[in-house]
Amino acid sequence: MAEATRIIVGVSGSLSSLAALHRGVAEARRHDALLVPVLAWAPVGGEIAYRRTPCPPLLKEWERAAGKRLDAAFEQALGGYPNGLRIRPLVVRAAPGQALVQIADQPDDLLVVSAGRRGPLNRMFHGSVARYCLAHAKCPVIAVPPSDLLETLERAGRHGLPFPSTVTSFS
Repeated sequence: MAEATRIIVGVSGSLSSLAALHRGVAEARRHDALLVPVLAWAPVGGEIAYRRTPCPPLLKEWERAAGKRLDAAFEQALGGYPNGLRIRPLVVRAAPGQALVQIADQPDDLLVVSAGRRGPLNRMFHGSVARYCLAHAKCPVIAVPPSDLLETLERAGRHGLPFPSTVTSFS
């Protein structure tokens, strides 16, 4: 791969997207590239529902909340925005896959997304951002798989199970 000039990272705030953010930061440092973290959002209920009953003040609040989620993702993943990197955060009102592909529109861009494993029912209704990006991007794409620990934590959280303990007690 040629040297990337921009590293575009899909960020949602999920644990798997935080892993993608870590990878995106590492790639930006490695390539001395501009980091473009992107959080795509849509109005609650979707665009069709919003068009039926528009409320501009509420729309502004949702956009502000999306910006806070992007800031929180950096805080959770890295303890804040990293020093020594050129960063241009973007909050866009769009479907995530389409937004990422549209932003990562140059052959020398690098797109980093999370490839979280989801059940078939969830994929059927929501699709996969990683699959969409892999199929439509005009630049190289890195799909960051979730770690085994992340899979275990997400499964435990979904099913209300206690989180596994990694600390052994010595009595």
